[in-house]
Amino acid sequence: METQKRKFFKTLVTAPSPSGFEQPAQEVYRKFVTPFADEVKTDVHGNVIAYKKGTGTLRLMFSGHADEIGLMINYIDDNGFIRFQPIGGIDAGLLPGLRVNIYHNGKKVRGVLGKKPIHLLKPEDRKHAAKIKDLWIDIGAKDKKAALRRVSIGDPITFDLGMDTLKGNIVSTKATDNKVGVYVVGAILKELADEKIETNIYSVSSVQEEIGLRGATTSAYGIDPHVGIAIDVTHATDYPGIDKNLHGDIKLNDGPVIAVGANINPKVFELLKKAGKDVKVKYQIEAAPRGTGTDANAIQTTRSGVAAGLVSVPNRYMHTPSEVISLKDLDETVKLLAQFARMLKDETDFIPRV
Repeated sequence: METQKRKFFKTLVTAPSPSGFEQPAQEVYRKFVTPFADEVKTDVHGNVIAYKKGTGTLRLMFSGHADEIGLMINYIDDNGFIRFQPIGGIDAGLLPGLRVNIYHNGKKVRGVLGKKPIHLLKPEDRKHAAKIKDLWIDIGAKDKKAALRRVSIGDPITFDLGMDTLKGNIVSTKATDNKVGVYVVGAILKELADEKIETNIYSVSSVQEEIGLRGATTSAYGIDPHVGIAIDVTHATDYPGIDKNLHGDIKLNDGPVIAVGANINPKVFELLKKAGKDVKVKYQIEAAPRGTGTDANAIQTTRSGVAAGLVSVPNRYMHTPSEVISLKDLDETVKLLAQFARMLKDETDFIPRV
């Protein structure tokens, strides 16, 4: 991965952006895409839409969601300990002992997730994973009044983890889901910056996917695309304990993952595979017999219907503080989708036929 794009990705994953509080990450996206877009705008929900004008009339939407899972303060007790609720899908059993950042009026407050130590637990309680109600955040405050001078009810919270290189292309971050999508939709514009293509590209960094696909729903309605591709992560199945009979065979470093199923337009699926072959990108196929639970769901059902597709990056340990991906897979996804954009013409037919 080239230096500029690696810096973009690292800055994205370290920017705090729980659902509803995405603007720090959105500002990173705005700055990156502005040199490569004809127009960049932010809508009332906070979606950032970067537009590259084509020579034709077809509208292509790429969507990656900027929001990450996190926490929110909902109560502070008399002793200054902070209680919280999850933003998005959180595995409470992973939280004890983690260091977190609380964001209050533009400032970062450090905290530690506390839990009663194992020595003091009753034997029967040791058998069960921690629950949200059993946890608190300690910011070193002596009482509630002192805590309220530094934080307040409703402040968002993220895990305090950056990006670490494990080996070669393999990296770990707190917010791979789904800063990879934001990276890809931005990097596509950089890839095509000096090219004239027929399709009009709308690269969207959407919001609030983790709590209901909201940003993709509203931005797709506004753009009214003919075709839309969601870029997200999917579960890698190349680590212990995963049943491939149920979840398929998806590997890191084996390339982007193209979904097929009810959520996916058949013509789009075939064009995505052809794009991969054209630019010699190895890809993987994922069966998706139902809705995918991604922005592709929202895009597909916009207005009178959109030809939708989903391309994902394999991700280990999803919705944990240490997700793991391959940067090679990330850039291969950009390469495949840039070629997909080049292939589209005004006369491209997305109507399913036998």
